[in-house]
Amino acid sequence: MRPRAMAALLCAGVLALGGCGFTGIYDLPLPGGADVGDHPYRVKVQFTDVLDLVPQSGVKVNEVAVGRVEEINLAPDGWTAEVTLLVNGDVKLPANASAKLRQSSLLGEKFIDLSTPPQPQGTLTDGALIPVNRTNRNTEVEEVLGALSMLLNGGGVDQLQKISQELNAALEGNEANIRSTLDNVTTFVSTVDASRTDITRAIDGLNRLAGTLNTQRDQIATAIDDLGPGLQVLADQRSQLVTMLQALDALSAVAVDTVNRSQADIVADLKALMPALQKLGEAGNDLPKALELLLTIPFPDEAVNDVRGDYFNLFAKIDLNLQSVIDNLSRSRNNPLGDLPILGELTGGQQGAATGSPLPSTGAGQAGPQQQPSGSTGACGILEALLGGCK
Repeated sequence: MRPRAMAALLCAGVLALGGCGFTGIYDLPLPGGADVGDHPYRVKVQFTDVLDLVPQSGVKVNEVAVGRVEEINLAPDGWTAEVTLLVNGDVKLPANASAKLRQSSLLGEKFIDLSTPPQPQGTLTDGALIPVNRTNRNTEVEEVLGALSMLLNGGGVDQLQKISQELNAALEGNEANIRSTLDNVTTFVSTVDASRTDITRAIDGLNRLAGTLNTQRDQIATAIDDLGPGLQVLADQRSQLVTMLQALDALSAVAVDTVNRSQADIVADLKALMPALQKLGEAGNDLPKALELLLTIPFPDEAVNDVRGDYFNLFAKIDLNLQSVIDNLSRSRNNPLGDLPILGELTGGQQGAATGSPLPSTGAGQAGPQQQPSGSTGACGILEALLGGCK
């Protein structure tokens, strides 16, 4: 009767589970699973690929089971997987915690490992979401074996021996050169490392130059456009430029020949000029002071400043009118014009200074030409042109 009672009890339990919404084997907790306590909280984690993760898989923190995977669904974006975790309420994690899909052993089960970042912030609460940028997964054994198979079958493993032989042939007998090359490379790297400040400064300067050129690109484009006509003119005048350069070459040859021929004379002239230059150098301090006196002879500049407004500031008006000059000379006691044959007669001879009268001039108000004195026809003709008339 005991086996029958156990079977009936099992059937009753299955019927009871079916009546409470039993959806499959994933609803049954795994033996030895984590204890989520009386007040667990749920956290959603998004992965790009969950591999063969299944519900009821473990959730661990520092290799300690603290919860289990409750559901695995498609995320709202339609591209990632969203895993719902049930975590023990006594486990406190920061809000910026990260999640990683790991494997317990080489062929073991999958589980989700929750970890704390170096700078934790906040607290992970019920309904929190760990996005894709804070999740990752380990490499699968199948991926490793597939990559190894590709390397062994379709890769270059069979060429490693040939590569090794060629390297040995290239390096054999060149050990000293290779060692010297490595020493030079070490020196170069050390020099570059010591000059990194200068290199950084040069790069910054180049960056500023590039920025300046970028702001002036319109002017640069205009200059480049205007450079074309100038180059065209140079191309058109190429023959003239070549002729000029050839003539300049001939001139330089003549100049060199001239210098070579006159070398001795030039050296002699320079030697003869040396004493004068030495004396000029010795008088170098006094020469500027002497030149200061040149424009104020016989007084220096300081004397002019001391007596400003006195006799040195003399203003003279010189009247060079010929009629006035002759009148003034004729009024002197000793008439200097008396000895002149022509002017002496006009001014009254030597005694004309005291009693003579100035030469009259023909004005616009006179009635007619004046009579010339006898014997002075030639002189009156000359003075008529100079003075405007004579008696």
